[in-house]
Amino acid sequence: MQPFIPDPSSTPAHASADPAEPEVQTPYSFKVLTVNIHKGFTFFNRKFILSELRDAVRTVGADVVFLQEVAGSHLKHAEKFDNYPEEPHYEYLADSIWSQFAYGRNAVYTHGHHGNALLSKFPIVRFENRDISISGPERRGMLHCELQVPGQSRNVHAICVHLGLIETHRTQQMKLLCDLVRKEIPARAPVVVAGDFNDWRRRAHAQMAKGANLHEVFVQANGHAARTFPARLPLLQLDRIYVRNAVGHSPIVLPSHPWSHLSDHAPLAAEISL
Repeated sequence: MQPFIPDPSSTPAHASADPAEPEVQTPYSFKVLTVNIHKGFTFFNRKFILSELRDAVRTVGADVVFLQEVAGSHLKHAEKFDNYPEEPHYEYLADSIWSQFAYGRNAVYTHGHHGNALLSKFPIVRFENRDISISGPERRGMLHCELQVPGQSRNVHAICVHLGLIETHRTQQMKLLCDLVRKEIPARAPVVVAGDFNDWRRRAHAQMAKGANLHEVFVQANGHAARTFPARLPLLQLDRIYVRNAVGHSPIVLPSHPWSHLSDHAPLAAEISL
């Protein structure tokens, strides 16, 4: 494996002006998956099932995986569960399939920490975890990775997010996200933003389109975002995949079996064409 050191003070993914580039890009498509893994536990934390989750993630065949609520470490869980891995969960999930991974530590507590992670079959040339917590105990972040994709003169910017439960917080967090995309990423660079938006009132689409020209792949394909929560009987449209300078194809909500057993959120997958 060739991981980046999972440290929140990692090398910033600063943008620069578009260099002189050929206008013709080699067409390329890759598959993305996003899922909130609930720290490797089933709904209501009844059972630790990270090994089953790893098997399920592998079957999707995604090139880039956006993960939320990923445990970096937890000393008490490691003592309590015999099948708790020694390595961080993002490294355990990446295993031999995704040669590159990055982790953004958001919530830190007495016995460990958790945050967002990105697994990639493409080289991660730069990454930065940005704190977008607003106030109070709820800690949130967005993990910005720059990927070197075959045949592309412009790197793909992949941003994994987990937004807050309070609507006013989400509005501010989405503004920070849009500012990052609009001000710090080259205007012609492909962007994929995915994760748990907690946007049950569906306010994000307009803000993301106006603030950063980002468009949701399920909305473009079906006219509405996908229902993902709770996974056993999805009612709320919480999880999203937004793109800019790219096209989403064949977006799907992964079937309830086995996913409803593995997370409280139904995962989303889509093909992204550059």
